[in-house]
Amino acid sequence: MILDLFGTLVLAPTSSERSVAAAQLAWAMRVPMTVAETALSGSWQARHDGRLRSGTAVATHLIERCSASATCTHEIEAVLARLAHHRLQADGTLLQALNDLRQGGIRLAVLSDASPDIAEAWDRSELASHFDAVVFSCRAGAVKPDRRLFQAVLRELGAEADRTLYCGDGGGDELAGAERAGMRALRVARRGGPTGLAFGEVPWPGRTVPAVEILPSLLDGWGER
Repeated sequence: MILDLFGTLVLAPTSSERSVAAAQLAWAMRVPMTVAETALSGSWQARHDGRLRSGTAVATHLIERCSASATCTHEIEAVLARLAHHRLQADGTLLQALNDLRQGGIRLAVLSDASPDIAEAWDRSELASHFDAVVFSCRAGAVKPDRRLFQAVLRELGAEADRTLYCGDGGGDELAGAERAGMRALRVARRGGPTGLAFGEVPWPGRTVPAVEILPSLLDGWGER
């Protein structure tokens, strides 16, 4: 099973959270919040598609976009690391569901559009030990629904596409992308509700479940049929 990260395993970011992040970055760079907010939103593609390979590179990129001083690079890195750690916090019920899936013999992987600061924080998160493989867009050099991402995570997981279920909230047209790669796809209602931000979402005609937490019982039911 392959799972999306934001909006599926952890809360999707909201506009208010984006503003809080921008405010922290603005304070660290000594620039107006509107400048930091514009730089943050305008750098999404570069932060996620592999052009920026580290948290340091992200900090440098934001500093350049904001015309801030390079002397604040380490401070920006610290802000990014702190925000990443916060964003990777997972509910206990979610962690238990992942544990139940693995105890049931299911191999698990994460496939996520993510920036380098998230990738660098991953190994220290509560989630990391529950997964057999992880592919982040910033390291793979593409964003969803690029077929290369789905092929990469299948390789990392050591799985055949036709024996793999992909689960996500639908951002980045990921569900159709998974199906084009030969997998079955299941939509999970966006964690955190409809106010969560998603990029490239399209309508999904297939099945939707309310949360990752029901997947263990759902798969048990499929196995009985």
